[in-house]
Amino acid sequence: MLERKAQVHRKTNETDIKMSINLYGSGISHIKTGIGFFDHMLTHISRHGFIDLNVEAKGDLEVDCHHTIEDVGIVLGQCIAKALGDKKGIKRYGSMILPMEDALVLCAIDLSGRPYLGFDAQFTVEKVGEMDTEIVEEFFRAVCIHGGLNVHIKVLSGKNNHHIIEAMFKAFGKALDEATQLDARIEGVLSTKGILEV
Repeated sequence: MLERKAQVHRKTNETDIKMSINLYGSGISHIKTGIGFFDHMLTHISRHGFIDLNVEAKGDLEVDCHHTIEDVGIVLGQCIAKALGDKKGIKRYGSMILPMEDALVLCAIDLSGRPYLGFDAQFTVEKVGEMDTEIVEEFFRAVCIHGGLNVHIKVLSGKNNHHIIEAMFKAFGKALDEATQLDARIEGVLSTKGILEV
C-alpha cells in the first residue's frame, strides 16, 4: 500500500516541536505537549482517524498554552501536507457528524490545497483542564493554513464544553481519514484542474 508518512521538526524561541505522522496507520499515538487535555484531544484524532501520531512539544507554558497549541497545529498541518504529497488517488472530501453525549458536531474537510476554516461554536467556560477554549479555533486554523485544508466545524448542539471539544477532535479525525483514503476510480487527482493546490 502507498505510504503517507511525514516527519517535521519546528523550533522557535517559543516552542520546540517534533512530530511524525502516518495517515494510513492504526491509531497508535505517543503524545506529550505538557497540556493534559490537549494531549487527550490529539489522541482522539489519532485513534478515531486511524492515524499513527507521535508528538513531542516543549513550549513556554509559563506564559500560557497558546503558543504550544497553535504551533502544534502548524506542525500538524505541515505533516499532513507533506504526507499527502501529490494527493493522487485520494477521495479529497471527508465529513462526519459525530455525537458525544449531549454534543453533536459536524466536521467537513476538503483537501483542496486552499486553506480555510469555518468555525461555528460558542464556549461557556474559559478553560477545560489547562487548555483555553478560545485556542481550539486557533489550533484548527493553524492546521488549515499550513496543511492547505478547507475545514468546516459546526456545533449542532451541546452544553458540556468538554464534550463539544472532544466531539470536534474526533470528528476531525474521522473526516480526515475519509478524505485521505484511496479510490481506485480516481486517476491522478480528483479535480478538473488536474492539481490540488492553491
